[in-house]
Amino acid sequence: MTSLAVPHTRFHASWLAGTSEFDGAHLDGAGLAEDYSLDALRAAEPFRQFVDALVADALPATKRPAGYVPCTYRWIVDGETFLGSLAIRHELNDFLLEEGGHIGYSVRPSARRRGHARQALSQALPLARGHGMERVLITCDEDNIGSRATIEGNGGIWEDSRNGKRRYWIDLAASTAA
Repeated sequence: MTSLAVPHTRFHASWLAGTSEFDGAHLDGAGLAEDYSLDALRAAEPFRQFVDALVADALPATKRPAGYVPCTYRWIVDGETFLGSLAIRHELNDFLLEEGGHIGYSVRPSARRRGHARQALSQALPLARGHGMERVLITCDEDNIGSRATIEGNGGIWEDSRNGKRRYWIDLAASTAA
């Protein structure tokens, strides 16, 4: 069963296997993964530091690079198997308002087209509400039909497209996510 888990070192081997499936492509919702090489994260201590940094990023006092906002990270899992990443950004800056949105996610290629993203997004909406958000912006590439269906299936209302990204809003007070 698909669920959202706080990043934890117990997922180390599964995270490595899932992340390697992206073959260097961008992982939406993975946050600081781009700051580390996959090879470096094979070792236990760098992976622990990475996990600690992901968890700490939700705290407003955590130092982060300019242009970054506080973010709650969750891993999409089935039991102890890592399926993907999800990020809930607590606020929008100019870039996130245009293209990135409040919530970003990615599912490892071998686990796609099974409803994991839709279930993960459904579970993320109450978390966003818990951070005081009344509505969230979620974006996807114009040609990403699967992500469009995921967002629309969770109540996303298309606003417009900008720079090749479709922009959807979900009203959390009225959300009846599946």
